[in-house]
Amino acid sequence: MTPQIKIGIIGSGNISPAYIKGCRAFEILDLVACADIDMARARDRAAEFGIPVACTVEELLADPEIRIVVNLTIPKAHTEVNLAAIAAGKNVHCEKPLALTRAEGQRVLAAARERGVLVGCAPDTFLGGGIQTCRKLIDDGWIGEPVAATAFMTCHGHESWHPDPAFYYQVGGGPMLDMGPYYLTALVNLIGSIRRVTGATRSTFPERLITSQPKYGARVKVEVATHVAGVMDFANGAIGTIINSFDVWAANLPRIEIYGAEGSLSVPDPNGFTGPVRICRAGASEWSEIPLTHNPEVGRGIGVADMAYALTSGRPHRASGELAYHVLDVMHAFEDASRSGCHVTIASTCGRPAALPLGLAPGKLDE
Repeated sequence: MTPQIKIGIIGSGNISPAYIKGCRAFEILDLVACADIDMARARDRAAEFGIPVACTVEELLADPEIRIVVNLTIPKAHTEVNLAAIAAGKNVHCEKPLALTRAEGQRVLAAARERGVLVGCAPDTFLGGGIQTCRKLIDDGWIGEPVAATAFMTCHGHESWHPDPAFYYQVGGGPMLDMGPYYLTALVNLIGSIRRVTGATRSTFPERLITSQPKYGARVKVEVATHVAGVMDFANGAIGTIINSFDVWAANLPRIEIYGAEGSLSVPDPNGFTGPVRICRAGASEWSEIPLTHNPEVGRGIGVADMAYALTSGRPHRASGELAYHVLDVMHAFEDASRSGCHVTIASTCGRPAALPLGLAPGKLDE
């Protein structure tokens, strides 16, 4: 049997229940502790989910048995917590984005290389049954060579439902750094790295009114672009179009579509792990739904489990820091292009993560 890897979670907020449940679906992971700067919140999460230890961040990092730290803090704390975990000799899997700036992302990756530990980053939704099915269809040639792609995420922001939405409109937030990682990670997984972009951005509303509880009625000043439109040249020659917006009340748009020389592929919501997957091959008059080839029941935490398997086997992990940094680089390039009025060449690159094998048993990621 594969030995278990002990993990600890830092950040016991809104996203932590999904990670707790998702990590516990994998037999290789043993969740032993959770921490937060608010000890009451950490204790509440521990009690809610039966986590053995609720502790301070410092106590969690000092535990010699914890090998992977899952960093679920708010975006502006990602770099600080990532670096602290690395300095403590821990492997770290971070919520998206990897960092707020390219320089911070580079610091994290450099520190991990020097310390000899792994860095991973959300999203790991591309490891779900929906997008892995799309990956297999592309790899098996069902639509021929990918020549173009579209990706759309449009909504009117998170202030109507999120309990504390201010950070979505502060530096480090906005629709691109918030939701762009799902779409760009999926595209890189399906098509490959991005070599050049151009873009246009705007901030439509100078402030947002919170209508969710407990901060109903508060107003948030907007510090970031809230509508981002971009064009991407992929390294393989495909051309992609992306729109990420918090300024749209309603739209009739697909999530992601890949257009190949021999057909088109409709990709499911990259913020989820399941389908539907639809295809329309050359000569067909309508779309056909494809049964999923991979498990759709996995959840957030599959990237942590994949890192654990990498630690035990020595193989590369799929939701890697290099992939996350490439996505971060591309996201900032859209804003750079909008300001400069020029194309921006992407300095970073990464390989496509390995596709998941078929026929994996529930709770396992290696055959």
